Amino acid sequence: MGQELWFHHVGISVADMDASIAWWRDCLGFVQLRRYVIESIPAEVAVLGNGALHVELLCRPDARAADAERRIPDDDLKTHGTKHVAFSVEDVRGFIATIAARGADVVWLKEFPDGRAASFIRDNEGNLIEFVQWPKVADPRAQIA
Repeated sequence: MGQELWFHHVGISVADMDASIAWWRDCLGFVQLRRYVIESIPAEVAVLGNGALHVELLCRPDARAADAERRIPDDDLKTHGTKHVAFSVEDVRGFIATIAARGADVVWLKEFPDGRAASFIRDNEGNLIEFVQWPKVADPRAQIA
């Protein structure tokens, strides 16, 4: 079919770079890998990592805040475009309890009939992040449904 693709990073626009780096570090355990300015955009960029996951934070002085409905998972579906980033963990309930104690803004935690769970939180800027209970798989092409 063509060249195989694999995940590289997710980019998130933020208003306060230092506060966002601290939130991703303190709440989710990401470390700063690089920080630089791209003059041609112009934007300050910070690349954060947690294992094989990379998050690119972008900060432009003239950026606009997202509409309020973008901060509510079900309402966000009313706007076309990218919705959220999702990470899988083995135990959503335990993970959410841990990061809630670190100050995460938990939107909801939903249980599924098969015993799995999923949860949405907001980062320090109100961006939605989903956590799904799913075992770690060696083959990235494994079914996600």
